[in-house]
Amino acid sequence: MTDRKVVLISGAGRGIGASAAKVFAQQGWSVSLGMRRPALPEWALDDVHQAVAYDATDGRSAGAWVDEAMSRFGRIDAVVANAGIMIPKTVIEADDEDFDALLTVNVKAPRQLVKAAWEPLAASGRGRVVIVGSLSGKRVKSARSGSYSVSKFAAVALAHAIRHAGFERGIRATAVCPGFVATDMARGLTDRGDAAMTSPDDLARIIAMLVSLPNEASVAEFAVNCQLEESF
Repeated sequence: MTDRKVVLISGAGRGIGASAAKVFAQQGWSVSLGMRRPALPEWALDDVHQAVAYDATDGRSAGAWVDEAMSRFGRIDAVVANAGIMIPKTVIEADDEDFDALLTVNVKAPRQLVKAAWEPLAASGRGRVVIVGSLSGKRVKSARSGSYSVSKFAAVALAHAIRHAGFERGIRATAVCPGFVATDMARGLTDRGDAAMTSPDDLARIIAMLVSLPNEASVAEFAVNCQLEESF
């Protein structure tokens, strides 16, 4: 078993996931990167980090990933469920297949991953789960974000449900809810430049900070915004 703490990060190939992986590595963690096309980034060390094939649309993928991580490291201390999709359709325009895809990737996949890693997370008495939600999981900002919001409201509720399920075993769960983050997903939805959006590196540092807090400083939700809104 490694002496380093181990974090599993889904959607680690780019954007928030890639930034989070680098920040955790810089802080001395062993990082298991869940990626559709697994490849270690330039900063990673073969004997410290791991890239694993992970497909959020495949219900068997989570268990296989956890098995690989446990075989390699012997422990799992944190899960950052970051993989997600956006389908910019109103709840009327969207069809059942759209909703199935949103719920599968944004809600079912994080639950499957946390469930697969549950016993390793509980083993230390201070396991950590971060569900990367969205401010779209706190309010419906526009008609075209409506279907996405439905899934992200569920993702935020999932984080709260995990927090309740694991609290007595030392597992703490947080829903991190950003607004626009300078990633490929956000760039396809807005014409604002990167300088007017939250940096994925800043969000990564926030995630790492939340994971580092003791059991007695549990944070259920953490909202991050790049603009002034009435409530967020």
